[in-house]
Amino acid sequence: MEHGADRVIDGPTPKHTQLREILRRLAERELAPGAPIPSERELARRYAVSRLTVRTAIGKLVDEGLLSRVRGRGTFTAARRMELQLSLMSFTTEMRRRGLRPSTEILSTATEVPSAETATALRLGDREVASKLSRLRLADGVPLAVERGWYRSAAVPGLFDLDLTQSLYDQLARNYDIRFDTAWQTVWAEAAGRETARLLGIKTGSPLLVFRRISSVRGEPVEDMTSWYRGEHYQVTMQLDRNSPESGPLPNHGGRP
Repeated sequence: MEHGADRVIDGPTPKHTQLREILRRLAERELAPGAPIPSERELARRYAVSRLTVRTAIGKLVDEGLLSRVRGRGTFTAARRMELQLSLMSFTTEMRRRGLRPSTEILSTATEVPSAETATALRLGDREVASKLSRLRLADGVPLAVERGWYRSAAVPGLFDLDLTQSLYDQLARNYDIRFDTAWQTVWAEAAGRETARLLGIKTGSPLLVFRRISSVRGEPVEDMTSWYRGEHYQVTMQLDRNSPESGPLPNHGGRP
């Protein structure tokens, strides 16, 4: 890894700046996307600098999006961004299609009265309860998204008795004959709040892509789900043509949550 110019020396340029540029060259030219970089201890030993200097250099590159920290695993070069499909494909199916191993952690379940906006989206009666499900979605052990969804309780009785660590859409199809055929989806950018950042293993304020999807089957809305995706891992590409209908707000559902 270390070449002639890749040394940290005493001089007018701060050592953390010198090390940052060494690590930049490493990430951009030598390592594959998603590859681990040496540990802080190894970098400190190799370049004869303090752990604080290493931490500062890495932190700058994390802020730039060139490196990514994964809590409990280390620091990695940024993976190539994955395309997020604006479709009704489930997270589990999408990750398997990419050759990744999907997994899910259940964060919370509850049956309660939702916000007025969700009640309108799901066409619930006054003070009618719904099933609330929050999950952390991972691929190859890396947390990629936090999902917080509401479901019409009458349409999915016993939802929380299912194995919700598996594909929810597969479970809905198998147990309730629910196969979503239409959905309205809204996308926006957002800075990560403290709790979402903690779950995703990123810094508070990091960029997120947020998707709100209201899914229906045979014209009846069943799901109102919002997903927060790590912005450095994803991009969205859409094809537009002159004859496409103009996009607009969610009909009869209000605006963004």
